[in-house]
This record gives sequence, C-alpha cells and structure tokens, in this order.
Amino acid sequence: MTFRQGLLNARSHIVFLTALLAAFALVHHLETKKLLPGPGENRIEKIAISADIPSPLPQKLSAREMQWATTAWSYFRDNTQDSTGLVDSVAGFNATTLWDSSSYLLGLVSAYRIGIIERDEFDRRMDKALASIEALPLFDDALPNKSYNTITLEMTDYANKPVARGIGWSAIDIARFLVPVNVIIWNYPRHADAARAIVNKWDLSRMVDDGMLIGATVDENGKTSLVQEGRIGYEEYAARTMLLMGHDVTRALQYDDYVHYVPVYGYDIPTDLRTPDLFDAHNYVVSESYILSGLEFGLDSAMREYAWRVYRAQEQRYVKTGELTAVSEDHIDRAPWFVYNTVFVDDKVWNTITDTGEDASEHRTLSTKSALGWHVLFDTPYTGQLMEVVDGLRSASEGWFSGRYEVDKTTNKSLTANTNGIVLESLHYRVHGPLVRLYSDTTSTVSDSIAIDGAEFGSDLGSIPEIDGAAY
Repeated sequence: MTFRQGLLNARSHIVFLTALLAAFALVHHLETKKLLPGPGENRIEKIAISADIPSPLPQKLSAREMQWATTAWSYFRDNTQDSTGLVDSVAGFNATTLWDSSSYLLGLVSAYRIGIIERDEFDRRMDKALASIEALPLFDDALPNKSYNTITLEMTDYANKPVARGIGWSAIDIARFLVPVNVIIWNYPRHADAARAIVNKWDLSRMVDDGMLIGATVDENGKTSLVQEGRIGYEEYAARTMLLMGHDVTRALQYDDYVHYVPVYGYDIPTDLRTPDLFDAHNYVVSESYILSGLEFGLDSAMREYAWRVYRAQEQRYVKTGELTAVSEDHIDRAPWFVYNTVFVDDKVWNTITDTGEDASEHRTLSTKSALGWHVLFDTPYTGQLMEVVDGLRSASEGWFSGRYEVDKTTNKSLTANTNGIVLESLHYRVHGPLVRLYSDTTSTVSDSIAIDGAEFGSDLGSIPEIDGAAY
C-alpha cells in the first residue's frame, strides 16, 4: 500500500481526530477566556477569567454589625406613613418609587430575619404596605407610575406634584419590585395572596418586547414613548425577576451583546456600547447593580467576574491615589440632589454626572451602601478599611447617611430608604446569603422538608401559590 493510499484509507479517522483536538482546544479556550462580541461588529473581545475572587462564608453578626442593622432600621421606623404603611424615599419627602418601596420591603424581611423586629410588627407592616401598593392607580391602567405620594397614593412627578395620568413606568423599577414579590410568595404564605394580587393587576407584558425591557415616558405634549431600558449590570439584574415571572427576556439577560471593555487601573471594566449620543441614555458603570445582584440572587459566573472587576478598579484607585473609593448613584443633601458617581460613563472614567449628563464632580461621594455591599460580598482588607470610615456616617436615631463627599470629606447627610434598605440587605446576606431562595429558620430542625414561615413543605408542592393560574 502506498503512503498516499494509506492516507486516503485513514482520512475518516484523521478528520475525527482533528475535530476532537479542535473541540478540546475550544473547551480549553472557553474555560480560560470570555468571548464577547459586540452587536453588529466583526470583532471578538477577550478577557481572562479571574482566579482570586473571594467567597466569604456566612457568619453571625458581631455586636457592631447588629448596631449597624439597628441604625438602618431606625430610618424605616421614623419614615413610615401611618395611614398607608409606605415609606418615604428620602426623609421628610412624602414620595416613593417602586425601587424605593422594594428597598423597604427587602429591608423589612432582612430586619425580621436578623432579629431587629418581632413577627407581629413584620406582619403588620407587610399587610399595610402590600394593601397600599395594590391600591395604587396605574399609568394607562397597565403598570405602576414612576412616582407616588406616600400619603395620598396619587401618581406624581419626581418633584411629588400630582399628575393625573402619571409620567410613565420604569421597567427596571418594576422588575426590582418583583424581587420582594418572589421572596414573599416563596417564604411567607400569609402574605402570598396580597403579593399575587398586586402583580395580577399589572400588565407585565407591556414592559417586554423582543426579549428586552421596555419603559414608558411622556413628553410635554402628553405623547407616550416606549424606550428600551437598562444598561449592562442593571439590565441583567432586572431581567432575572422577569424571567422568574415567565416572560421572554432573552436579549436583556445576555451579557455579551453590547459589552465593551475599558481598562481602569489594570482591570478591563465591562461598559455598554449603547452610548447616549446614539440611544439617549447614559451607560453608567456603578456598584449598586452588581451588589444587588449578589445580595438578592447570588452572583452567577458572569456577574461575579464583572462585579469583581468593578470592585477591584475602585480598590486600585485607592492604592494609586490614596482616595477611598466606593462609587454609585446616590441622593445628596444639596442641589442637584441626586448624582451618578461612576467608574465609567459617557467615555470618561471616574465621571460624576447628573441624570441629564451635567458635570457633578464636585459632589463625588464615597457611597455608604456600596462600601457595605462590597464588604459582605468580598470581605477584603480594603473593604474593612472602607467600613472603618463608613462606620462614622450614621446617626443611631435617624439611620445611615448616604456617604461622604470626596472633595472636603464632609458627610453627605441625605437619609434615604435605598441606602438603609441596602444596609439591611447586606447584613442579611452576611448571615443568610441571598434573599431570593427558600428560607429555613436556623433555629428549627428540619430533615426531609423545608420550613417556610412556620409551615413545612416536603415533596408535595401542591400548595405553592399561583399567579395567573400558573404554579409559581
């Protein structure tokens, strides 16, 4: 047999072996690299997967951490409206959003599980808040408005002025509210019907289109516009609860469709290619979206990688400049009242802007909620340093202040539901891990079943609540 004839006879084996070797090479490559093409671009971006991401084990709260939790709860104790059971987003400002009401409800669950409040107070507060949220008038009779008065329950604009029709809906805010809905339905049967009644009044299909999250705005002529909502970090976070509700959010869940990496102090930071000049929305890279993903769901592999890079860039800024850094969007106690402190936005690193894109660098702050969130997720020497400073940014009788101004190191004394809610979520995570899972009381002894709100569910799941007739 000639050499040529031998090759011809063995060609099927050669093809098989070649394909097998290629498959092994591909698997190895995928295990060590993240292949992330941008939309409509003939390119592939690569980042190496980090091998040093810490995973702190759950632990009991220290005496100081219990003080932190008690301090956070004092905000909700003092800023709940007796008539409605809703909590003001900012101390002294009788308004709320679905986002801030979510912070309250998750803070309420956390406070109860940590042991700050008793069961009767938990039930009373939950009953009243859920009843008021069900009673909220809806924008176009479809979905919650972006803002409400916490006393009258009227739809308002962001200045808390009544607007009969409303100002539109935020898909990201509504999706976040579905986090406490999931926690309540799966863990607290007494309140499951009330939570289900709220969601059954809403037409969630209106905020999803072609696998993406859709919000609504109203222009000065009263015309409604539907807009895609969410940038990398927040988009995937919000999509997770919509997926749990049975909606197709395939595109919103993808990390790699619009990602672009920007080097910041040696770390390739995920940023969003959907820039404001093209899509009329800012591509903020902040801490909160990644922190909430961890506190509420637990970080999946992609979100964990991104969160670690966003955190490490902030740590390295301190190493290089000596400036303690933990940045996110925050209320502030002076005009313009709310700013976005970012790792990156609008083609600039460490950019601080208003929601309209105006420079607000003089108001850049160290964020209380970000410092504590990073601390419980990663618990590094640097986060310990952050907490030594942040520990002074609180009032035992009022709650946690939003942060500290970078320029002069004075306290940003804005008191908000979101900051104090995330503090409580963080301390819950320290002990129990993510909020969205079946919760087992550690004081109970349960063998082949799971203790949920005093009831036991074993293999028979027939009593799982339903939403719109579907087992949930």
